[in-house]
Amino acid sequence: KSFVKKVPPAQYPKMKAAVLATLATSAAAFTGQQLPTTFQTKSSTALNMAGLFQQSLKYVPCIPVEQLPKPGTATSGVAGGLAICIAVDPSGSIYALGDKCPPVNQPLSFGKVTAGAIEDPVLGTKFSLKTGEVVGDWCPSGIGKLLGGLFEPVGVPVFPVKKSGANIEVQVDVNAKANFESQYWSGILDAQGKADGKYY
Repeated sequence: KSFVKKVPPAQYPKMKAAVLATLATSAAAFTGQQLPTTFQTKSSTALNMAGLFQQSLKYVPCIPVEQLPKPGTATSGVAGGLAICIAVDPSGSIYALGDKCPPVNQPLSFGKVTAGAIEDPVLGTKFSLKTGEVVGDWCPSGIGKLLGGLFEPVGVPVFPVKKSGANIEVQVDVNAKANFESQYWSGILDAQGKADGKYY
C-alpha cells in the first residue's frame, strides 16, 4: 500500500506557482537591499579574472561539425573547461556564447535563436548573439518578472568561433578554469583536510 498521495494533474499549475512564489520570497529575504525601479545593463560579457595563471587565448574544439544545430536552434558544448552555447541563427551564421543564463544559470542552449538574438528559455531575456548584452526587457516572462527584479541585468560572455576540419572551435582562455579553481578556499575544513590540498 502506498503512503504517497498522488496529486491530480489539475493541481500542477497551483503547485508550480506555490513553489515559485516560495523561491522568489526566499531569495528576496536574503537580498537585504531595496529593489531598483530602473535598470542599467551591467556588462559581464567577458570572463575577466585575476588568477595564478596568465591568460592564454586559444581555439579549442567544442563540438563536432556533425553536431552543429540546425538554423534557429542551439546546442551545448565544452571548450577549455567552459560551458559553451553554440547558436546558429536563421541565416546559418554560427555564434558561441556562455551557456549560463543570468540570473539563475539555466542553459542558454535550450533557447530559441532569432536574427541577432537568443532567448532565455525560462525567464525570456534576449541576449545579442554578437555582444552578449541584454536586448530589450530583462526577465520579461511571468516568473522572470518575479525573479528578475531581484538581480541586476547582466549579459553573457561571447567567444570567437570557427569551423576547423571536423570540429567547431571556440577561442577561450584555456587557463580560465584553472584560475577560477585557484580561488577555491582551502583550509582545515576542505575536502582534502590539508591547507595545501594534499591528502593525509
